Amino acid sequence: MKIYCSGIGGIGLSAYAAYRASQGHSVLGSDRTESEIVRDLTGQGIEVFLTQDGSHIPEDCDLFVYSEAVPGTSPERERALALGIPQQSYFQALGELTNDFQTIAVCGTHGKSSTTAMAARVLIDAGLDPSVIVGTKARELGGRNWRKGGSHLFVVEACEYRRSFHFLSPAIVLLTNADGDHFDYYRSQQDYEQAFVDFLKRLPPDGLVITHEKDPVCVSIVERGGRTVIDADTFPLPTLATPGTHMQQNGQLVQALAKELQIAPEKAIASLADYAGCWRRMEVKGETAQGITVIDDYGHHPTEIRATVQALLGAYPGRRIVVVFQPHTHDRTRKLYEAFTQAFAEAAIVMIPNIYDARPDCESGTVDVDLFVRDLQKGSAVQAINGKSLDETERLLRGKILKPHDVLLVLGAGNVTELAGRMMKD
Repeated sequence: MKIYCSGIGGIGLSAYAAYRASQGHSVLGSDRTESEIVRDLTGQGIEVFLTQDGSHIPEDCDLFVYSEAVPGTSPERERALALGIPQQSYFQALGELTNDFQTIAVCGTHGKSSTTAMAARVLIDAGLDPSVIVGTKARELGGRNWRKGGSHLFVVEACEYRRSFHFLSPAIVLLTNADGDHFDYYRSQQDYEQAFVDFLKRLPPDGLVITHEKDPVCVSIVERGGRTVIDADTFPLPTLATPGTHMQQNGQLVQALAKELQIAPEKAIASLADYAGCWRRMEVKGETAQGITVIDDYGHHPTEIRATVQALLGAYPGRRIVVVFQPHTHDRTRKLYEAFTQAFAEAAIVMIPNIYDARPDCESGTVDVDLFVRDLQKGSAVQAINGKSLDETERLLRGKILKPHDVLLVLGAGNVTELAGRMMKD
């Protein structure tokens, strides 16, 4: 089968493309810019074009798969339509790919990628040989975001945005939490929770949900979902090689999964003990010549931010936590505004370089960064600064903000990750 992937550099679609290529399919695709992921795909023999005008789609293409970021009016989707090529979104294609497997789906507002990577580690170490697709790059997967296994098990990260996970047909669901997000799509917290309820109803009658029964929102969701539940909170908080209680709680979910798959508890605990995190999840980039530890993290929701800052305070006692946070979309910032203003209270300094406008067609308004910075300082000791741009933020950090032995946390789902790499270059 010849498959064309539009937006192939995305963290999910790139994994799908590479997996399909490993099955012997002819895979090619396009993206807007070159990236580390695109270069890796090219190294795997997948042809990637950096223009998306529709001219690269072969007429004999059997399937056109597109990222959620590629609208129906894009030249490539219009060209595929004109050629009569069947089209699927990434999650439609992933659902079709995994349909013949025993699918273990990890869903929730936060912790999906880390929990999926932990689960992959434990299952691989136990010899269960799973296939895996995850929204990050993991050591357990050879530094990539996918793995082609030889068994009937397939572990996937299940994203709730636009109800994408409803295309999956899981046998087991790990529900991390459901604090609420993506309110550019969901009308309310209730609408958001209902998406998870409906997802659980996609489980077969003997399907299983693993979640935290100390979390009342999760309890409400699973009660309405009507499937058998295992309480992860009955398992001990494991010792991990990455900091944070929130990470340990993810490990509880994986211990419960291991028990269900008849993996000996001591084996699961031993595997988790070596879990050291994954790409852009409290990823330690290194230490500068001045002894400044640089950490890169994908977190972009207030709950994630608060947990990450607390974890680093525990991991680096007595050291200042300096945060560079790039809010991901004006819409999310506006709708979770109050929670954001409280998320940095335990940091020493927070800098806002700009707001990453990932979905301009979905924005419901704009955020005044100067006002946002002032509101971040209200009621807390944190010093908030408008960095004005990534370049200016870097100049300020190097010039007068960072001190020897600080911990610099670069935080956000946008291109702020580039700053973490730049700060490692003296």
